[in-house]
Amino acid sequence: MTPNTYGFIGLGLIGGSIAKAIKTVCPDAGIIAFDANADSLALAKKEKIADDIFSAADAEAFSALGSCEFIFLCAPVSANDKNLEMMLPHLSEGSLLTDVGSVKNTIHSTIDSLGLSHRFIGGHPMAGSEKSGYKNADQKILENAYYILTPGKGVPRERVDALKELVQKMRAIPLILEADQHDYITAAISHLPHIIASSLVNLVHDEDDNGLMKMIAAGGFKDITRIASSSPVMWQSICLTNTDNIIQLLNDYIRSLETIRGRLKEQDARHLYDFFDHAKAYRDSFNNIGSGPIKKEYVLYVDLKDKVGAIAKTATILANARISIKNIGIMHNREVQDGALRIEFYDEPSMKHAKAALTEKGYKIF
Repeated sequence: MTPNTYGFIGLGLIGGSIAKAIKTVCPDAGIIAFDANADSLALAKKEKIADDIFSAADAEAFSALGSCEFIFLCAPVSANDKNLEMMLPHLSEGSLLTDVGSVKNTIHSTIDSLGLSHRFIGGHPMAGSEKSGYKNADQKILENAYYILTPGKGVPRERVDALKELVQKMRAIPLILEADQHDYITAAISHLPHIIASSLVNLVHDEDDNGLMKMIAAGGFKDITRIASSSPVMWQSICLTNTDNIIQLLNDYIRSLETIRGRLKEQDARHLYDFFDHAKAYRDSFNNIGSGPIKKEYVLYVDLKDKVGAIAKTATILANARISIKNIGIMHNREVQDGALRIEFYDEPSMKHAKAALTEKGYKIF
């Protein structure tokens, strides 16, 4: 084992983001990467993130990877079994294996069958994007996100602490769970929502005969369905590996939809109000947490006149005030929110500073 070296089998969005975070907090770290995508590897090499790269799954690649202190399995879930078997003969004593998959029981079963439980800690950064690939990797997606760890049987405490420390250095929040507990929780808050978002998009597609639904779809629809743009390959794999938990929760969700359908038919005003009120109260409580996969939003809505340069002028005011913008977009539908421009910031001080700067220039802020 070579200290302060990190191996990556798969260098996509998550693997690439972790690699970039490690290089930022440990500039002298050595990173060895294997990926079937030669363009991703070339870009990682050009950006000085990966020191050694391999695009062929051969003995040379797995020998180099097997000598690393930490080895991240970041390939699709279906590829992990094959990669682990190929690496096994080349694995150095003391190397710690971890993964980044959304389902933990399957990888733990494979690890157990290979006799590697004592040197494996399952990992799942609760972060991501509807985009994919190394070209979209960004270490910032890990910041303040929960990074779940599921240690295998017999892993020394100091190895768990070492990975926790690395996660904290990347500015993520380590949380230790059992694999079963992790899979049920993520089925509820991640896997089922992706199915719901995709089914809603498909419903609108099937019902939108003249294209008007797509044309006027506003913030609410786009927010709830944004994750439907995620990789279909990845979500197919997740559904085929966390099937029982997803089916159990999907059955519960279908029953809840049938209940609200009944309340609608009955025109039951009190129960309809309670349905939305309870959901609002619980969802609003998420914003008070301020960290984890659902973070508090810091947003201003700004009235703008529809003329050339209006958005650029607004952005320039904020830039001159040295305020970083997380996101900016035009509100095409004003049914829910006031303001023509939606500006999102990274933190509350930036939002307040921006409000003062724009108000001083005569902007109307909501």
